[in-house]
Amino acid sequence: MAIETHRLPGTRIPNARQNDLTARARAAAEVAKANASAVDAEARFPGEAFAELRKQRLLGIQVPQSLDGEGATIAEIADVCYILGQSCSSTGLIYAMHQIKMACIVRHFKNNPPHERILRRIAGEQLLLASSTTEGQAGGNVRSSEAAVEHDGAQITLERKATVISYAVEADGIVTTARRAADAPGNDQVLLVLLKADYTLERLQVWDTLGMRGTHSEGFTLRARAAAGQILPEPYERIHAQTMVPFAHLLWGSVWAGIAAAAAAKAQAFVRHVVRQSNGQLTKVQVSELAVTTVLTSLRACGLSGYRNDTEFTIGRLLRDVLSAPIMISNDRILTNLATTSLMTPLPSSISG
Repeated sequence: MAIETHRLPGTRIPNARQNDLTARARAAAEVAKANASAVDAEARFPGEAFAELRKQRLLGIQVPQSLDGEGATIAEIADVCYILGQSCSSTGLIYAMHQIKMACIVRHFKNNPPHERILRRIAGEQLLLASSTTEGQAGGNVRSSEAAVEHDGAQITLERKATVISYAVEADGIVTTARRAADAPGNDQVLLVLLKADYTLERLQVWDTLGMRGTHSEGFTLRARAAAGQILPEPYERIHAQTMVPFAHLLWGSVWAGIAAAAAAKAQAFVRHVVRQSNGQLTKVQVSELAVTTVLTSLRACGLSGYRNDTEFTIGRLLRDVLSAPIMISNDRILTNLATTSLMTPLPSSISG
């Protein structure tokens, strides 16, 4: 007799490919984690992690199977970003940026032979793509380009001062925006796929930041000469709306979720340590003071609307009530029970839960 299986709504049954991709991602994540502190301290590219990502053949997984790739879905790629984000934020973000550029090519190359050849090379050689979408006075406005493509027969040339190109020196290629022509407006843009032999880089500024130090996002003057066929056939306006923005939100969000999961895991480990040291009792003073601080922060966020008692955003009652926390004793038992529940709750193993 066949046994009927049930699963919760919204959950999925893992398949063999998903399990394989997860195992490969975790192998790369272990290497990323081992080197994350050095990457951060030295503000350098996570070379060890990407050597392992190449070994695990995870850079070309989005390439269609017809072009020698694996045809990975956005959900599968998001899981890889989530796993990497837990181990090294910079590694996760670089991987996400690479896969965002891959999505732009895969979804918009329209069977163009030059791009087919590039995709086959990415799958076969596990090439890493960087992104160049900001430049000059436009800064973060990725929907406006200053530098224009110049046509020279079957070739094109481009020179653009890019304020940021993450991991440009370490990348095997760069996907860049540009004005369609010298007489085109700034928002009439194309997307151009360049490989390392097609361009040179002249450093404009270095990268010394508070966080994401391993992305190595320096500024460069990019000078390129390539085949005209390396311009994607669809206008960037369409690529931006249909692929660049949604894929960036999904994949960057997966990295952020991985970072949050790593922080939650550390918090769980710390609370377990505290519970062991205090014979199962949580430190009530810390919890109550944190609650008061959180409500005060919420009050500042809501401003006068939070201070007033007659608005939907009033914080008054919440603030008055939470002030009881530092002086009450009877909630120790409740906090201990809640802590036990939280300590037993596993973190999600994938971005889809």
